[in-house]
Amino acid sequence: MEEKTNPPAKPTQPQTPTPGPQSALLGPLIVVSGPSGVGKTTVVERLLDETKLKLRRAVTATTRDKREGEIEDVSYHFWTKDRFLKERDERRMLEWAVVFGQDYYGTPRSEVERADGKGVILVIDVQGAARVRELCPDCLSVFIAPPSFEELEARLRGRGDVSAERIQRRLEEARKEMARAGEFKHQIVNRELAQAIRDLEAVIRERFDTQ
Repeated sequence: MEEKTNPPAKPTQPQTPTPGPQSALLGPLIVVSGPSGVGKTTVVERLLDETKLKLRRAVTATTRDKREGEIEDVSYHFWTKDRFLKERDERRMLEWAVVFGQDYYGTPRSEVERADGKGVILVIDVQGAARVRELCPDCLSVFIAPPSFEELEARLRGRGDVSAERIQRRLEEARKEMARAGEFKHQIVNRELAQAIRDLEAVIRERFDTQ
């Protein structure tokens, strides 16, 4: 999921907290976060592909345009702004935020409350993770960190799919997000992909009986 900047004004969240989805799950709720370019989505996708953990990744929603290679309802739920705001206003979003003042991103509650016997992994930004921890304090939260800020910058610049201005904005946001790594129960350094996958699997198995 793309990283989000804090909007000029803090988004209005429901004033009365609603019950979290943990009680509706038949398995664990795992929140994985980290700065843009750190590889958190790749780590999670490879984890699900290569292990027999009874987990599924929640598909988040966005109002931005679909990019080449992305698949509807697999990469994201691609919604119109009107639909997103309707879902938000009807309190069907677990968390949401605005990206660079224009695109909306968020997690539909239906993605974490689906009674399919599997636990759920949310791959979201630090802002969204804080909201989920507030609603679901028993969730397992994991921060994926780069080996260094310089390595993160090199990864972002090596993508070649965003402008220099957008990269700079992501780097500025990354500094803020990395400063909040201590808010998470576990921190994993993605220095080498295979090891990061093993580390994430280990903390999940340590916390949950997820065979």
